[in-house]
Amino acid sequence: MTALVTGASRGVGRGVAISLAEAGYKVFATGRSIDSADLHGSVVRARCDHLHDEEVAAIFARIENEIGNLDVLVNSAWGGYERMVENGAFTWGLPFWQQPAHRWTSMMDAGVRAAWMAGSHAARLMVPKRHGLIVNISFWAAQKRLGNLIYGVSKAATDKMTADMAHELREHGVAVVSLYPGLVRTESVLAAAKEGWLDLSNSESPEFIGRVVAALASDPRLMDRTGKVLVAADVANELGIADIDGRTPKALTLDMV
Repeated sequence: MTALVTGASRGVGRGVAISLAEAGYKVFATGRSIDSADLHGSVVRARCDHLHDEEVAAIFARIENEIGNLDVLVNSAWGGYERMVENGAFTWGLPFWQQPAHRWTSMMDAGVRAAWMAGSHAARLMVPKRHGLIVNISFWAAQKRLGNLIYGVSKAATDKMTADMAHELREHGVAVVSLYPGLVRTESVLAAAKEGWLDLSNSESPEFIGRVVAALASDPRLMDRTGKVLVAADVANELGIADIDGRTPKALTLDMV
């Protein structure tokens, strides 16, 4: 079994790569700073800036040449949390006409477009095998305003892309889902919690999302889920998946976010 996880240098992507490796996958992990990422030795690190199409194409060519197939793609690359403070000002919550233009590039190009490009390459490997799973990491901002217009647009676009990818790939036996994490204990979240800004009592480890992905990939009902938005904790409850601490987090709802 072979998986590619984009944006695996840190955060959710890193956790997914770790868990898929533990589940027995040959994992390729991409990111601009992937060489310094804290990953298992079995994970193949492939430095890649997903804004550069030729670098993305090279990763998939490598997988095709070395392995010959791809079972799972997890699109976690996303640059939206970079440069949130500029010139001493927190710009995340500004109205859209005061947002810096680089934020659109970070969320839409390094996020949505990167997922489309990786998904396109993955489909070319999966369709001939009539097998595969593409997971697009998304969030509730697709359905509820969470403080930033571009953030909401990017997540809504991700979910729409998932639905339409799934429609076109269904006849080929390839599933596509949007997966919503809860409050994930990423590096930035842990730093905020240390300052007393966040309550981590119902949080998830980054590895938890990877465990859910592995369970989805082996679920006999996978094609029943294709095109849908899935909440990771809901899937975990259904399939009996626990986090690394043995607990199963409570699933967030639209009202709770």
